[in-house]
Amino acid sequence: MKQKTRKTISKRFKLTSKGKLIRGHAYSSHLKVKKSKSRIRRQKEPQILGTKVAKKMKALLKI
Repeated sequence: MKQKTRKTISKRFKLTSKGKLIRGHAYSSHLKVKKSKSRIRRQKEPQILGTKVAKKMKALLKI
């Protein structure tokens, strides 16, 4: 039987052209009044996953 990809992981992570995985930041959708402007700005940028975590996620994505 064919292996299926984990849909929750495929929705949260994107693969770059060089093969790295990127993800969005948590805690950035609402309640922004009490967060500093620099923190909000930092959370807009995508986060590149580390090598160990990326290796595990790629296995779950069947890449």
